[in-house]
Amino acid sequence: MERTHEKVGYLPEGKPNESTTKSPDALSAAVGVESVIRMLEGRWKLVILFQLFGGKLLRFSELERAIPSISQKMLIQQLRQMETDGIVTRLVHHQVPPKVEYGLTAWGQSLCPALDALLQWAGNAPGEVSLGLEHFVPR
Repeated sequence: MERTHEKVGYLPEGKPNESTTKSPDALSAAVGVESVIRMLEGRWKLVILFQLFGGKLLRFSELERAIPSISQKMLIQQLRQMETDGIVTRLVHHQVPPKVEYGLTAWGQSLCPALDALLQWAGNAPGEVSLGLEHFVPR
């Protein structure tokens, strides 16, 4: 029985393949957007982002107090995922007792205008579409 990696052939480096020479189309754009949405999906990631916007550095306990309905486990999980994705940075101060702060990376902070634009777009929804944003976006 052959292993999969022994059957798969690779292009020699330097030779362009079909996928690198094509210009972006609707499918590749949709795949890109889908991967970004997957990075930000979940009930709590956007809430955490909004708490950290503006260059704030918050301790774990401060984030817990700012988002009272999130469990510790979920907050840890979401922060780790965003740290892995390069959105959040975890700053450890080596002292007793240990102090850990969370903040946004420059790339994470650059999400702010995009999310503001998304809220603005949602605020311009036709009158018959109710998005429940009346408290957040002025009409």
